[in-house]
Amino acid sequence: MNEQNVKISDKKTIGVIGAGAWGTALAIAAARAGHSVTLWMRDEAVAAEIQSSRINQSYLPDHTLPLTITATADPHRLTSCDALLLCAPAQHLDHMLGVLKGAFAPNVPLLICAKGIVIKTGHLLSQIVQMQCPHHPVGVLTGPSFAHEVAQNLPTALTLAMDEPHAALAYDLCGLLSTTHLRVYVTHDVVGAQIGGALKNVIAIACGIAAGKKLGDNARAALITRGLAEIVRFGRALGADSETFLGLSGLGDLTLTCNAMQSRNFSLGVLVGRGEDPQKILSDRHSVSEGVYTAEAVVNLAQRLGVEMPICEAVYETLSGAKSIDYVIKGLLERPAKTEAA
Repeated sequence: MNEQNVKISDKKTIGVIGAGAWGTALAIAAARAGHSVTLWMRDEAVAAEIQSSRINQSYLPDHTLPLTITATADPHRLTSCDALLLCAPAQHLDHMLGVLKGAFAPNVPLLICAKGIVIKTGHLLSQIVQMQCPHHPVGVLTGPSFAHEVAQNLPTALTLAMDEPHAALAYDLCGLLSTTHLRVYVTHDVVGAQIGGALKNVIAIACGIAAGKKLGDNARAALITRGLAEIVRFGRALGADSETFLGLSGLGDLTLTCNAMQSRNFSLGVLVGRGEDPQKILSDRHSVSEGVYTAEAVVNLAQRLGVEMPICEAVYETLSGAKSIDYVIKGLLERPAKTEAA
């Protein structure tokens, strides 16, 4: 693709697909950066309510939307956007693109802002977007970030991953999205950025379970460290650069998500560790805990790749009800000794 066809440095219309907490927070951030924003959602009544009240009552009730954000359920409003942020949950992204891709302007950059791996196919989200929208440059916007803090304009650093041929576009988009309180860095490891963002949710559930079981801070530190080792092994098997996992989309995101009740995955793990039923927790929640779905996808894909993922397997076995928490913990503690690099 000719890079000059997709440069957008002088254009300032951002589309956000998905009006959950993260999509709404990114819309606020983009408006704060001086851009017009189209916040798209499926439900016309919800869109009308947000447009009228300037508040997303379901996901970010404490934050007023700037007047430069237009909430809509009309896909044709996306046609004028110069960049699109894809914030639909990972397991719904394929369907969402099938519905909307006809509304996208030619060559408009599509930035994936969800974190996960597709259960049915084992595909990364970038593969889904590339299959659905083959003529669009694809990027991944990820990193350690809670939606409420981004909406509050608290300091946050993110990573934008785009392939090397789109390097100039990546830096152009960084300039478009960055503000004094939101700093965006560039990487060309699209696979690694996604693996770090997806698998940290699974490790966060494990850390939450340990917290709920009152296993102590030592156990959490061990889970984070050995969890990172699993992420690196898995990522390398898919062609990622190991160094990526020492950055924002790896260690940064992992550290944040494994240590805060703001994390939907950590908090879910805490409740599971206290003995609550995972399915009931999920049914009672309005938001998505992506780590639940990613755990299954990772275990399936790891088996095909021949990669050892004991913590991710333990999380999956616990959530699926295949094994009890105590049995899973016993199994992890009794694993044969090996070198730390293994």
